[in-house]
Amino acid sequence: MARESPLIRASSIDASEFMELSMTYRVTGVPKTIVNGTTEIFGALPEAQFVRSALGLPEADAPQA
Repeated sequence: MARESPLIRASSIDASEFMELSMTYRVTGVPKTIVNGTTEIFGALPEAQFVRSALGLPEADAPQA
Protein backbone atom coordinates (compact mmCIF):
# COMPACT_ATOMS: atom_id res chain seq x y z
CA MET A 1 0.00 0.00 0.00
CA ALA A 2 2.87 2.38 0.79
CA ARG A 3 4.34 1.75 -2.63
CA GLU A 4 1.11 2.82 -4.29
CA SER A 5 0.34 5.94 -2.27
CA PRO A 6 2.57 8.78 -1.06
CA LEU A 7 0.09 9.24 1.81
CA ILE A 8 1.05 5.90 3.36
CA ARG A 9 4.32 5.19 5.14
CA ALA A 10 5.56 1.73 6.05
CA SER A 11 8.49 0.33 8.01
CA SER A 12 9.69 -3.21 8.28
CA ILE A 13 11.74 -4.48 11.20
CA ASP A 14 13.38 -7.74 12.13
CA ALA A 15 11.72 -8.80 15.39
CA SER A 16 14.84 -10.65 16.54
CA GLU A 17 17.00 -7.52 16.16
CA PHE A 18 14.58 -5.09 17.82
CA MET A 19 13.51 -6.96 20.93
CA GLU A 20 12.10 -3.87 22.68
CA LEU A 21 9.70 -3.18 19.77
CA SER A 22 8.85 -6.88 19.59
CA MET A 23 7.91 -6.88 23.26
CA THR A 24 6.00 -3.57 22.99
CA TYR A 25 3.83 -4.93 20.16
CA ARG A 26 3.77 -8.50 21.54
CA VAL A 27 5.17 -10.06 18.37
CA THR A 28 4.84 -13.83 18.73
CA GLY A 29 4.93 -14.74 15.05
CA VAL A 30 5.55 -13.20 11.70
CA PRO A 31 4.34 -11.53 9.65
CA LYS A 32 2.55 -9.21 12.06
CA THR A 33 1.36 -5.88 10.73
CA ILE A 34 0.48 -2.98 13.00
CA VAL A 35 -1.63 -0.20 11.46
CA ASN A 36 -1.56 3.20 13.19
CA GLY A 37 -0.44 1.52 16.41
CA THR A 38 -3.84 -0.08 16.95
CA THR A 39 -4.98 -2.53 14.28
CA GLU A 40 -3.06 -5.82 14.28
CA ILE A 41 -3.00 -8.16 11.29
CA PHE A 42 -1.52 -11.61 11.86
CA GLY A 43 -0.08 -13.82 9.15
CA ALA A 44 0.08 -13.54 5.41
CA LEU A 45 -3.29 -12.72 3.89
CA PRO A 46 -4.53 -12.42 0.32
CA GLU A 47 -4.18 -8.82 -0.86
CA ALA A 48 -7.89 -7.95 -0.82
CA GLN A 49 -8.35 -9.34 2.69
CA PHE A 50 -5.22 -7.53 3.94
CA VAL A 51 -6.43 -4.18 2.57
CA ARG A 52 -9.89 -4.64 4.11
CA SER A 53 -8.30 -5.47 7.46
CA ALA A 54 -5.89 -2.53 7.28
CA LEU A 55 -8.78 -0.18 6.55
CA GLY A 56 -10.91 -1.66 9.33
CA LEU A 57 -13.60 -2.84 6.92
CA PRO A 58 -15.74 -5.91 7.60
CA GLU A 59 -14.80 -9.08 5.81
CA ALA A 60 -16.39 -9.56 2.41
CA ASP A 61 -19.16 -12.14 2.25
CA ALA A 62 -18.21 -15.46 0.72
CA PRO A 63 -19.37 -15.79 -2.89
CA GLN A 64 -22.64 -17.64 -3.33
CA ALA A 65 -22.47 -20.89 -5.31
